[in-house]
Amino acid sequence: GEDEVIGPAEMIQEEEALLFEKYDLTTSGVVDQEGRLIGMITVDDVMEVAREEFEEDVLRLGGVGEETVDDSVGQTSLKRFTWLLVNLGTAILASMVIGLFDGTLEEMVALAILMPIVASMGGNAGTQTLTITVRALATKELTAYNAFRTFLKEFAVGLLNGVVFAVLAGLVVVLWFNQLDDRFLLGGIIAGAMIINMVVAGVSGVLLPLALDRFGVDAAVASGVFVTTVTDVVGFLAFLGLASAILL
Repeated sequence: GEDEVIGPAEMIQEEEALLFEKYDLTTSGVVDQEGRLIGMITVDDVMEVAREEFEEDVLRLGGVGEETVDDSVGQTSLKRFTWLLVNLGTAILASMVIGLFDGTLEEMVALAILMPIVASMGGNAGTQTLTITVRALATKELTAYNAFRTFLKEFAVGLLNGVVFAVLAGLVVVLWFNQLDDRFLLGGIIAGAMIINMVVAGVSGVLLPLALDRFGVDAAVASGVFVTTVTDVVGFLAFLGLASAILL
């Protein structure tokens, strides 16, 4: 029964909140190390904890951590600076990948126009998966036992969405660049790159938070920058790599 659920005084408040959710509790007893009843937790206490945890995770996903509206300009700048600096480093990495294909881009200007589409679609798909994964880790829904099943599911979703958007992007390119002799090849290249990047986005959106969590790093804080980097780098590599192999 409901009155049989009790928690030790040392229990972390987030774990207590999960107990309330799991057993649909309205109250819970609190016991000391000897098993003596020393207090009571009610559902409104737990709701407060759950709301604070949710707000904290949303802020961390945005890379702003413990920031509040009352922070000074200096405090706010400093807190955001670290992640923007990390982001600068990863953006330079993505740009270096583009630099490898400077000859290919000179040969066909259309590639430079289309390149952001593949990276942007991958970035958004990765963030979608990432948001679900971080939430599942926080609520203990995602564990070592169902990690592989989640990986397979996101692989399949990435593949399915990748194929759909590959067809759409391919058609847009063929119609957009109707003056180019290579427009069908170009459409095929963006389609292939889209499938590759959407699959990688889905998979990295699961694997990166899991890996960070395993190494004790807060997945909500660190995952976003890394997933965006992976999808940018893979997007550029797939698109420009296919283009240089097929067109030139």
